[in-house]
Amino acid sequence: MKRSLMARLWPNATALVLFVVFTFPVYWMFATSLKPTGDIIADTPVFLPTDITFDHFKKALDADHFWTLVGNSLTVTVLAVVFSLVIGLLASFALARMRFKGRRGFLLTFMIAQMAPWEVMVIAIYMIVRDADLLNSLIPLTAFYMIMVLPFTILTLRGYVAAVPKELEESAMVDGCTRRQAFVKVIFPLLAPGLMATSLFGFITAWNEFPLVLILNKDAEKQTLPLWLSSFETTFGDDWGATMAAASLFAIPILVLFVYLQRKAVSGLTSGAVKG
Repeated sequence: MKRSLMARLWPNATALVLFVVFTFPVYWMFATSLKPTGDIIADTPVFLPTDITFDHFKKALDADHFWTLVGNSLTVTVLAVVFSLVIGLLASFALARMRFKGRRGFLLTFMIAQMAPWEVMVIAIYMIVRDADLLNSLIPLTAFYMIMVLPFTILTLRGYVAAVPKELEESAMVDGCTRRQAFVKVIFPLLAPGLMATSLFGFITAWNEFPLVLILNKDAEKQTLPLWLSSFETTFGDDWGATMAAASLFAIPILVLFVYLQRKAVSGLTSGAVKG
């Protein structure tokens, strides 16, 4: 009896500790954004704000170019995710269903690309964009964000496509569907969890990206929200209240998207990782 109780207690206790460790920074961010400045800089931490203020959020929302940067971030993120899903879905279908010369080498190339750190290519990327006269433009950001998430998209969706029985596609073709119709009407609806998982990963990656936009876009109106987070400074140092309010506003789209997609995303990640 005691062993059975302990066997259940340890996993639950470990899960609770991990939950606190990972959620406390998020709570502290939101709590700090609602505190008066005096409570933020007080020597004794105030864990539960009593005097709630929205002045920090007002300052963040009134910051220069805020709504322009929101539009920039949404534009490059959504376009990067959509393009990577379209290209990744077609490539993953070919890799999972077709056998052609160089297929293994093609897969190996994507795995290496997934492992390579993007920071080592920043100088080369800058020179390419500069020579193409595309500095201070959203076009190279969108293109490189898509390239960043494409290997993961292809590898994950390949496993998910491979998990769909070929017999379903063949039955549809026997009933008169073309290969394209069988893919659209039979296979595509079954890929929803995989598409959710890869789109969530791609959105988070592109939404949070900082180094590329810092180097490529010096024009304040052509930047994205990650750079905006570093702009809240005063003559006395960082304005932590406004910074935390800005970080809260920045995190809200990701939190909403994750809560909405979490079940299908987890299913898609596990299926794409172990099958194929």
